Amino acid sequence: MESKEEFLEFAISKFLRYGSKRFTLDDLSHEIGISKKTIYQHFTNKEALVHESLGFLLDKIKAEVTQSVEQVRSNPILGIIMIYKIGLEYLKLFSPTFLEGIKKYYPKVNEQYKNFKNREINGLVLSLLKTAQKNGQIRQNVNVELSCQLYLNHLESLLFQSNNLFDQYSNRELLENLIINYIRGIATDNHLVMELS
Repeated sequence: MESKEEFLEFAISKFLRYGSKRFTLDDLSHEIGISKKTIYQHFTNKEALVHESLGFLLDKIKAEVTQSVEQVRSNPILGIIMIYKIGLEYLKLFSPTFLEGIKKYYPKVNEQYKNFKNREINGLVLSLLKTAQKNGQIRQNVNVELSCQLYLNHLESLLFQSNNLFDQYSNRELLENLIINYIRGIATDNHLVMELS
């Protein structure tokens, strides 16, 4: 590996694919071609490595989301759709095993992930929905806070239910049916969303 960033990117790709508990530091050291002792020189334990590698990925996602929303800042509805388009692309990389593993074995990592979703994603989506409502793009009788809590904040549980929806449908189909159709239902002007179809 050329840099720490490449190491973290490689590590998180393996943890996401196989699960943070199942993919061991022995596996990681073998695949990278370094000793486990070298890994411990940089990370106090496996949880620290999982935490930092996930942080690296979440920072990457945040930067991409920020840039995409900035490009469409005059259209908050399009901004929301862009957030979920990016989110689906990344969430597809997450195995349900990884998410279950951090909940069970790495509570600090799970808290890091939940905080990112709540603060960076759900908070931004809610802010954009409020702006869209203020701009007259979302019907005034829609309680956007409740709407976020009931629907948009729980997409992950829908996607990874007993049948992983990523295995059955394309990202485009998921975006269309989970996000775009939902926004069409609360929008005052379907033309804003029709442009994406």
